[in-house]
Amino acid sequence: MQCEIIREKCIACGLCQIYAPTIFDYTDDGVVMFKDKLSNQHQETIPVTYQQQAINACHQCPVRAILIDK
Repeated sequence: MQCEIIREKCIACGLCQIYAPTIFDYTDDGVVMFKDKLSNQHQETIPVTYQQQAINACHQCPVRAILIDK
């Protein structure tokens, strides 16, 4: 499963990190990024173990800054 972050939409509400703490983190500016990755990476393959977390974060994002492609 692919997960894409649209940083321009992010409002730094924190819900993605609450629902998927193993996947998401924040830049110094509070914008979402993939955890333990370079801050310029916008897309990542999510391991099966964490896919439900990514789906939950996607559904909870109020501005649809996280996209899932199964």
